[in-house]
Amino acid sequence: MNRASKRSLVIAIVAAALVAVGGSAVAVAGGQKLKGRITADGSSTVGPYTSAAAELFQKQENGVQVTVGISGTGGGFQRFCNDETDLSDASRPMRLSEAQKCAAKGVKWVAFTIANDGISIVVNKDNNWVKSSCMSPEQLKRIWQPGSKIDNWKDIDSSYPDQKLKLFGPGTDSGTFDFFTAAINGKEKASRSDYTPSENDEVLVRGVSGEKGGLGYFGYSYYVANKDKLRLIAINSGSGCIAPNIKTIQAYKYKPLSRPLFIYAKLGSFQRSEVQAFIKYMLDNEREIAKRAQFVSLTDKQLRKFRYQYTQAVKKAKL
Repeated sequence: MNRASKRSLVIAIVAAALVAVGGSAVAVAGGQKLKGRITADGSSTVGPYTSAAAELFQKQENGVQVTVGISGTGGGFQRFCNDETDLSDASRPMRLSEAQKCAAKGVKWVAFTIANDGISIVVNKDNNWVKSSCMSPEQLKRIWQPGSKIDNWKDIDSSYPDQKLKLFGPGTDSGTFDFFTAAINGKEKASRSDYTPSENDEVLVRGVSGEKGGLGYFGYSYYVANKDKLRLIAINSGSGCIAPNIKTIQAYKYKPLSRPLFIYAKLGSFQRSEVQAFIKYMLDNEREIAKRAQFVSLTDKQLRKFRYQYTQAVKKAKL
């Protein structure tokens, strides 16, 4: 599946009308197929997961159209709270200010934890000087903190070469930007501004892979999809160098950059049977979707939580 997507690009995917439960298709009441359109927008990190879910969904379904936009977590929540979309992909929880905007517009919602992620630090494939392929959060803070003047690798470590440092990272509407700045710099959105930003992670991949002195960060799935072009950097937070992988991310041992990922559903939309069907498909096929989209799947405990969240949402939708 091609992951490339420009900001606000909408990928139309034909999806369908029967919900897969326990491996068998269950028709809606009266044997009628579902019809309708589901709109999603938001995180560039979560977008490929939602797109993969829709692509698999269409193999069983043919009466529902799902569109997936990529405008960043913040941009997605803005559209969601303006009552423009059914689903909002998010790489961080909704902020209080965003929830208040939703409330002001009369938009009620339910949230689902759908996968795990470890923000990956990557450098150019030809970078052979980072010791043990490992950096510390303190080094990352020196690089990324507001006002940082570090623009050469030798300024990070005297043993590194005189090589220009080129930085690439998510734009300010990105939930990944919010999470990274809070985890590394101690305050959400606190970051130097003289770097190449983009909500399109493919742009960041191309940037780092095209600059010998490049360094960037984005969701783990984008590293996995491009690992032949990049060198992954582990993080030493005091317990040795730990790289992001399925085990370290699920166990939250990859510190401080492990996190859950979310999909928010508008309650009014969730009352529609096709939206419930799509979320139920994600629930029943979580492992397969995560594998297809190269995401870190939920733990058994998280999957039970997802099932509970879905059950509660169905009850809310009936009220």
